[in-house]
Amino acid sequence: MERPIIAFGVDDVGDPFALLSCGHRQQVRRQPPFQSRPWVLDPATRDAMCGTPLNCVLCERLELPLGFVPYKRTPEFTEATVPAALRRDHATKTGVWARIEVLAGRLRYRCPSLGLDVELSARTPGTVVPEIRHSVEPVGAVRFLVEFYHAAGAGT
Repeated sequence: MERPIIAFGVDDVGDPFALLSCGHRQQVRRQPPFQSRPWVLDPATRDAMCGTPLNCVLCERLELPLGFVPYKRTPEFTEATVPAALRRDHATKTGVWARIEVLAGRLRYRCPSLGLDVELSARTPGTVVPEIRHSVEPVGAVRFLVEFYHAAGAGT
């Protein structure tokens, strides 16, 4: 899944990484197989790459970025109280991940761009990737909530 570069940093061993809009970091100096990225070495050229998309396999695997923390939780919803907006395609903001937690029953989670159409349950939560359109639909009686995550230290 393509995600734009929003900033650059240096890891613990001195290698540069790109910070993507999803919150994941991607090393840009070396990447198996090796990719020549001479623009990484010059700060001005590197900064000009902000906005350039890179493929984020961690988003494709629905992996919450390291250092992300919960900051908000919805009330519990039931099949009768699910807001209409959640039943329609909608998305979270840039950098905001979510976890759908089913407390009882089953909930269908659809995310067409990721090829997801799955039933969630208490044993199978759902992960919401930032900016990716998705919807939910109760499968009979259900109780669930949504918990939102962002980078530690980010504003709400």
